[in-house]
Amino acid sequence: MAQETTEAQAGACPNRLLPPPPVDTSEQPPPGQPSPPPLPVPANPAGGARMAECGLVLPSGTPVPPELGTAASWLLQDMDTGAVLAAKDPHGRQRPASLIKTLLALAVIEELPPDKVVVPTVEDASQECTCVGIVAGSQYTVDVLVHALLMRSGNDVAHALATALGGVPTAVGKMNALAERLGATDTRAATPSGLDGPGMMTSAYDTSLIFGYAMRQPAYADAVGTKHLDFPGGTGEPSYPIYNDNKLWAAYAGFVGGKTGFTDDARHTYVGAAERDGKRISLVLLRAEQRPVLVSAQAMQLLDYGFALATAGTEPVGQVSTAPVSAPDATTAAQHSPAAAGSSMTDPFGTTGWIVTLIVIVIVGVGLFVAHRRGLLQRPE
Repeated sequence: MAQETTEAQAGACPNRLLPPPPVDTSEQPPPGQPSPPPLPVPANPAGGARMAECGLVLPSGTPVPPELGTAASWLLQDMDTGAVLAAKDPHGRQRPASLIKTLLALAVIEELPPDKVVVPTVEDASQECTCVGIVAGSQYTVDVLVHALLMRSGNDVAHALATALGGVPTAVGKMNALAERLGATDTRAATPSGLDGPGMMTSAYDTSLIFGYAMRQPAYADAVGTKHLDFPGGTGEPSYPIYNDNKLWAAYAGFVGGKTGFTDDARHTYVGAAERDGKRISLVLLRAEQRPVLVSAQAMQLLDYGFALATAGTEPVGQVSTAPVSAPDATTAAQHSPAAAGSSMTDPFGTTGWIVTLIVIVIVGVGLFVAHRRGLLQRPE
């Protein structure tokens, strides 16, 4: 059966364990397979004690945010410090819709060279749309496909990139392995595109964490920051223009990029960031509605609210902290395949990962010391 609420959901935070029940059959597992169990809820919430609250989480003495917001969960983050400026049900588990494509893009950027040529299959080109229009048997570079994935949210492109990563189950396993390496404990991908599937979930905190990490990767930031691209036509066909579908490009000064999403179960989802007066603020919206105010307008109002809090120097209500990210390996990917989707590792990095991290720190420290002794370090400006 699809995800269902349990007695553990009936407390003050109704989505602490699972998203709301689905409205259709999209989350039913294949015949003979059980639905993945809920992800464990950490005893200590990532980001600090207040991140466990499921209502509005605001700095003391600050005004409430705009009243027109419809999102069940949201979070404002200072992208330079990781400070959580304000939030609503930050660890409440919701469905990501196409926001999960960020994890797919990161897995692709991590593993595949940008100039690698991908030849889509008929299955890749026949996905449930939104689609960019890839043509089976034609040739596309990974770089072009990543741009189309993030600019136009193409489900056909998502499937083609998943195939290039070794197939959909392997790609989803790599996405989940990356989420765990980042410390995103509320997040589980079930599909590479964000179409709903058994066990799919995330939270506003996790999405903010993943997006903040992604925006530090030049290839990702470049893709979400591209407004127009001439996308290759099929073999022998001319290119055609695709445009970034994020409405804040035309409406919000200082906007630097983001991602939109929608499914019947997830409703409207959004992540984006803007820069103003040297401050960079990101916003996540989950399970929002287009009425009475468009989601894009809600995003702009909350970004204004976030900049006001940052300018006023209010105390953060939490801290988005990305865990150390070790390089993926075959064992890690296998542990996060769909067959193992409900499992939880007490140490996601393993002893080897921590040893490697310590060695790197020691090497960097020795290098800095030697450079300093040689007088090669310049005083920062």
